[in-house]
Amino acid sequence: MAGARGIPGLGYSAGMGVEETIAVLLGWAVHLSSYSMPENLPRVEYRPESFFIEEVCRSKNCRTLGWYDHKGTVFIDDRLRDRDDRFSRSLLVHEFVHYLQHQSGRYNASDCSDHVKREREAYAIQREYVARAYGEVAFIRMVLPPCHGSGERPADANVNK
Repeated sequence: MAGARGIPGLGYSAGMGVEETIAVLLGWAVHLSSYSMPENLPRVEYRPESFFIEEVCRSKNCRTLGWYDHKGTVFIDDRLRDRDDRFSRSLLVHEFVHYLQHQSGRYNASDCSDHVKREREAYAIQREYVARAYGEVAFIRMVLPPCHGSGERPADANVNK
């Protein structure tokens, strides 16, 4: 993980370092879910759009801005690096929900049906975070990447939530 000044957009401008900001946003994800606070914080790394196209969308164009790799790292699109706003923070909360889901062992990462359940839960918590932290209603369109291994989209992909 980068040092406290190494990841703009994670709250440094608000006077918090990276680890403190990650802990606060992870705390929101824990508070709004049924998951326990894990012992370790997830790593956060910024990557270019091409990384998401290759790793998440299997070389097909997609609009993925964040991704949890099931190995303890949350990847965020470089285009959000210098942003410290409601959307960027809510995206981190969303990805931290995936980190918590993985830590809990509740879902099978290779099951397409569980993939849909995980995404629905993460989007719901992301919307709830915006409502409680900012007092606003967030209309976030749920767009699912293909299920890994199958190349197929879940049956209810691209659902407006």
